Amino acid sequence: MSSLSPIAGDLQGSGRKFALVASRYNESTVELLIAGANETLLKHSVDAADIQLFRVPGTWEIAQAAEEVAAIGEVDAVIALGVVVRGETPHFDHLCAECAAALGRVSSKYRLPISFGVLTCDTYNQARERAGGKVGNKGSEAAQAALEMANLFESLRS
Repeated sequence: MSSLSPIAGDLQGSGRKFALVASRYNESTVELLIAGANETLLKHSVDAADIQLFRVPGTWEIAQAAEEVAAIGEVDAVIALGVVVRGETPHFDHLCAECAAALGRVSSKYRLPISFGVLTCDTYNQARERAGGKVGNKGSEAAQAALEMANLFESLRS
């Protein structure tokens, strides 16, 4: 066992504000991710009035909206939610890579936790399994990560 004393965030959400930035593309599956994220935040004492949902057309627009939300500076974390399913062209690869990279740039620029709840799957069945099926709900997992990171950032800054 290490003698190091870790500094880590917890899942306490009281007094925290969150933005959910969610794609409308593949909407029925994204709705399940939104529900998972919202339920998790409420379960961890985030007030419903402190959760804002921003809808964007597709995954490409998620980072653009996240940057605007971050620039306003009124949330403790952003939770990005979307679904991209591989098709017959390389579009999938470019879209997934740029969404992840752009969200990373926004997080670094604004020193704001942004959790990645964007599913990048080979099939629609894989996406459904990750949005409340056998593999769990990645929206819920993204909300847990956002809670933990928001609390960690506060600990580091105090």
